[in-house]
Amino acid sequence: MEPTPWYGSDIGRDIPFHPMGDTMTRFRTLAALLLWLPCCVGCFTKPAPPAVTKSPAKPAVSNSRPAGSVAGPEFMLVAYNVENLFDVDGISLFDDYAPEAYGPQHFLVKLRNVATVLAPLQEGRGPEIILFQEIEADQSPGAAPVDYEGILKTYAGMSLEAMLTEPVTPDIKDLPAQVFLLKALAEAGLGPYHVTVSEYRPDPMGRSVAHVNATFSRFPIARARTLQSAGARGTLEVLHQIGPYQLTTFNCHWKSGASNAQSELIRLGNAKAVRDRLNDVLRADPAADIVLGGDFNSQYNQSQRYPGMGRTAINSVLGSQGNEMAIRAGSKPDLYNLWYELPPATRRSDAYQGSWGTLMNLIITRGLYDGRGVQYVDNSFGVVGIDHVNAQAITGLPLRWRTINGDGAGFSDHLPIAARFRVVEGNDASSFLTLASAGKEGTSSAETDGVKVDFRIRGGSLPKATALGSDEAIQKASLVGQLFLVDATVTGERPFRIRLFRDDFKVWSFDEEVRKKIYKKFPVGSKAEFYGELDFHDGMWQFLVHDATWLDP
Repeated sequence: MEPTPWYGSDIGRDIPFHPMGDTMTRFRTLAALLLWLPCCVGCFTKPAPPAVTKSPAKPAVSNSRPAGSVAGPEFMLVAYNVENLFDVDGISLFDDYAPEAYGPQHFLVKLRNVATVLAPLQEGRGPEIILFQEIEADQSPGAAPVDYEGILKTYAGMSLEAMLTEPVTPDIKDLPAQVFLLKALAEAGLGPYHVTVSEYRPDPMGRSVAHVNATFSRFPIARARTLQSAGARGTLEVLHQIGPYQLTTFNCHWKSGASNAQSELIRLGNAKAVRDRLNDVLRADPAADIVLGGDFNSQYNQSQRYPGMGRTAINSVLGSQGNEMAIRAGSKPDLYNLWYELPPATRRSDAYQGSWGTLMNLIITRGLYDGRGVQYVDNSFGVVGIDHVNAQAITGLPLRWRTINGDGAGFSDHLPIAARFRVVEGNDASSFLTLASAGKEGTSSAETDGVKVDFRIRGGSLPKATALGSDEAIQKASLVGQLFLVDATVTGERPFRIRLFRDDFKVWSFDEEVRKKIYKKFPVGSKAEFYGELDFHDGMWQFLVHDATWLDP
């Protein structure tokens, strides 16, 4: 099944990508209705405005002028860490994904949720290129390379749900996770895609490799290779053939632990492997069109955010920075991080201990600004966060995957990031895209300590927990992470407990001062009204109170 050519009629319309624009607004409303109405009729109002938006001060994309004449439709590239997309062959390096804890139905939910996030992009066409991270490294690989087209043909008459309905046949169990993901996207109307996956090898440090990167492309893949470094996952380099032009992507998933100095030492190895290869490519063609994307486990301003680390992988070694005009000079710096397209307060793809992070990154070379081949569409970068779907309403926090009492729900602990590109005619690498508002921050940023998650609830109303009608109706994995207006009776202390219907729920805050206010404001036997995030911990359902303002709804 040959992917549709880049100039095909089904992707021929020039429709700007605004991750939080009209198309996504319509989808947020539709997705919220489809996902939540069956279990919560009348509970949710219209989703709140997205937590991450483009800067209103930045001119519209149409105000910038391409270098050269546009030769084809725009296309989209997405980077998405799907948080442990594991198959069901019964072999797992993580206990949470062992057969007794994770089965075919969990896998089906995860696959469909990935498709739910990607399907509405570009008015249902989805992205042309997807850089996936945290696909399980196949623990039972076959001797022959995976024939993706052949496998899809074999199971063309069988739905994904049927394939994963128990008992699952040995042949299906033996398929790697990326095959099922390809099938899930096809059923959502996306693709067809060429697929390539990073190679993995016995780690010289003795560690087992749990994850690989997978690149899905609607363009023919001319070449793929894996860049290895000690103690780390390999980086997947792919050459995409886009008509007569070529685009190189580096799909990265660097060592975790952004604030950990020991982890940074391993990330320095990740960065050196990529930088060395990048230098080779740019020596051969200084105007090469290159996108580096994925989960770098590094803040875009890592050196500034953690000054005690000294040299950092993403800034010091790789050379990522925020002066958009500086990369035109033909020397260093030669990379621009697209996070600088957004105002500092809206740079966010993940969160840790109450602060937003930017572990997901898209970084581009100077060739993507010139009048030859592939070109970046100015100001098209954004975050794909969909309220009530993969992002929590009000806060915008990612709704990560959870398994509770045998049920699975959620998406990922990272929000995807995306940008658009186009092809321009001509061979003029000396002319450059006219920018509407160029990034000028260089290696510094107004945001140094991390933007705090804003937990304040402004305007509108949250669904009432009691509107669900019973404890059973609210005690669902699919509702974990959602915010509710709670109206209940206080039944006990240490731990603080309330009763909605028949069962007790704990109430907890990570902020000690907020916990003190809870005990003071709501004595045992009284009525308690507050905002809470549904959660499950240590075998008991609970509501989390993240801010003191939540105690006065």
